[in-house]
Amino acid sequence: MISGGSGFLMLRGLIVLIAGMLLSGCTAVAPAGGLLGMAHGGTSPLQIHEQTSVNLSEDNFVLVRTNVFGVSKGFSLLGFITIVPANFTTAMDRMYASAQMTPGQPQTVAHLIVEHSGSYWILFGIPKVEVHADIVQFNPPAATGRPGKRRAAPAERPG
Repeated sequence: MISGGSGFLMLRGLIVLIAGMLLSGCTAVAPAGGLLGMAHGGTSPLQIHEQTSVNLSEDNFVLVRTNVFGVSKGFSLLGFITIVPANFTTAMDRMYASAQMTPGQPQTVAHLIVEHSGSYWILFGIPKVEVHADIVQFNPPAATGRPGKRRAAPAERPG
């Protein structure tokens, strides 16, 4: 049986320990959200593999904008209870808006980079998805005499 004085000391020590853990700004272990992701194979649920090829030996494209980006941030309690997800689609929509791409134009995204990151504290986490890309616009094909060859422009005659 614990006497009244020692019970008070244990309770006070426990309160000081919990307060110290809550007020410290760093964690000693990985956030639980990262650990839960590893339990499911360690891959993110969204995997996109799409490729656009541009032949750089031909003059069939123009670089319109470089390093356009979009960001989406979320919020989670305790690092694994998602309240607001960091959404890839939102980040892509914001990237397209910042790129000022217009429908109907022969434009595409090149060099797409997707970064998943976040800041984690003891009581909450802020996951983040960032997308970066270059915008390329294709030129219409030039008139050709033979497939794969460009026709030379007519030379001007001295007059």
